[in-house]
Amino acid sequence: MKIGFVIDDTLDKPDGVQQYVLIIGGWLAAQGHEVHYLAGASKRQDIGNLHSLAKNVRVTFNGNRLTIPLPANSRRIRQLLEQEQYDILHIQMPYSPMLAHKIIRLAPKQTAIFGTFHILPQTALVRVATHALGFWTASSLKRFDKIFAVSPAAKTFVEAAFRVKHVEVLPNVVDMERFRQAQPLKRLTDGPATIMFLGRLVPRKGCAHFLDALAVLKQQHPELGFKAVVCGKGELETQLKHQAMQLGLAKQTEFAGFLSEEDKPRYVASADVIAFPSTGGESFGIVLTEAMSTARPVVLAGDNPGYRSVMHEQPELLFRPQDHRLLADKIYAFLSDKAKAKQMVAWQAQHVRQFDIEVVGPKLVKAYRQHLRNKAAA
Repeated sequence: MKIGFVIDDTLDKPDGVQQYVLIIGGWLAAQGHEVHYLAGASKRQDIGNLHSLAKNVRVTFNGNRLTIPLPANSRRIRQLLEQEQYDILHIQMPYSPMLAHKIIRLAPKQTAIFGTFHILPQTALVRVATHALGFWTASSLKRFDKIFAVSPAAKTFVEAAFRVKHVEVLPNVVDMERFRQAQPLKRLTDGPATIMFLGRLVPRKGCAHFLDALAVLKQQHPELGFKAVVCGKGELETQLKHQAMQLGLAKQTEFAGFLSEEDKPRYVASADVIAFPSTGGESFGIVLTEAMSTARPVVLAGDNPGYRSVMHEQPELLFRPQDHRLLADKIYAFLSDKAKAKQMVAWQAQHVRQFDIEVVGPKLVKAYRQHLRNKAAA
């Protein structure tokens, strides 16, 4: 099949939607399919068949920094679609009227249109804005052959916001093999236990709660030696470093900065416990599945709908981010009981297999083929 993945944002950054597109696209290409990427402004030279179709501007939406396209050239889009004659166009949702909406409306009738809905609103304003976007793009929504959502919570929201039915949950994917093979960093595994935070240093990702919980842990269990590693960049970096100093954590806390996709598996594999205290706005939990794939740290997750969709079978691993004492207690429980930690890591390593690209990918291909047969029959 010839498949085009459509994303309004740039492919120049490694955020969740970009990872979804590139992991699935890479796997499909390895299976012998021809994969293209129709994106907003992107300059990467290491991605084959990348078509940069718009100029983008930076915005903040749902607590994330992303880019949205300015009006794309319809003639250029039409020429590309006529030239390539895609069997499948797979749209990342929600999508912009300025790019993806145009691509859908200009796509030939024989092209099957798929969508994957990725977000869950953090605020009422984002919820209203997404409903409005669904109304604005209603004409192109009629072209979809199949819409997926990455979690049950995302499915419920997209059905209401976009007034669509029969949305199917198909989870986000992880390349388990890449994380399973990661070798820990010796400097982090030598000495006391390593407790890690990984995420953007913005309010909703909850690094401030992480540091507050470590302060409680240190106060309650002064005999427990540990080092903390904060991985990520963002607007709160200076504030968080000051917070660590005020809490008496500065000497045992490393701010590692932004991690490349090459470095991330090794850092995650170096942790004994890794916590993701996001307060909301998560439709899934790619970071959770990546960490579990290393089969090394115990993974603790903020109790929000997206993370809950991944971890609900083990509610012991969920916590309310604002409850610093609870998070401290959970961290201590797993650091002080090695047998319990080992048992939980084993469960996580087994549980995460359902999100492996080798499991999810064939389900997607089956859906592609089924709808292509349906269109041919029609």
